[in-house]
Amino acid sequence: MNKTIVGLVCGMTLTLSLSAGAHTDEYFESVQAPHGGQLRMTGPFHMELVAEDGDLTVYVSDHADNPISIDGGLAKANIENGSTRTQVNMHPVGNNMLRGSGNFSLTPNTVVVIFMKLPNQDGYAARFTPLKPKNEQAEKAPSHADDAGPHHHHHSPKH
Repeated sequence: MNKTIVGLVCGMTLTLSLSAGAHTDEYFESVQAPHGGQLRMTGPFHMELVAEDGDLTVYVSDHADNPISIDGGLAKANIENGSTRTQVNMHPVGNNMLRGSGNFSLTPNTVVVIFMKLPNQDGYAARFTPLKPKNEQAEKAPSHADDAGPHHHHHSPKH
C-alpha cells in the first residue's frame, strides 16, 4: 500500500510540474487578460495586475480562471522605478479583487512586485512590468476571439 501511495504522489507531482511549465510569463504575454491588465502565475493562483499612476488593482483566480475569494487576505505592492521604491498596502474590495493607491508613477521600466497572503494559505509573490511593451511574437499572434475553441487552422477569407 505504501508503494501505491508513493507512486500516486510522485505521479501527481510530475503532472503538476508539467502543467505549471505551460504558465510562463511569455505565455501570459500572448493571451488577453480578462480586465486588460498583465497576468502572472504564482503558486495555485493567477494574478492580473491593472495598473495606472497612483492606483493598483489585482484580480485573483485559480488556474481555470475561476475567481478566488480573498476575504481576510493581506497584500502589499513594491513599486520600483530605478532606485526609487514605493510600498503600497492593498486591501480586499471585492470577491477576488485587491486595490491599493499611493504616490507613484509608472514607466515602461517600472517593476511591481505583489506579495499576497490569504487565510489558511502560504504567502505568494508575483513580478509585473505593467507598461513594458509586449514582445514582438505576442503582438503578431492572431486574434481568435470569435473562435469556438483553441484550434490552429486557417480559414479562407470570405469574398
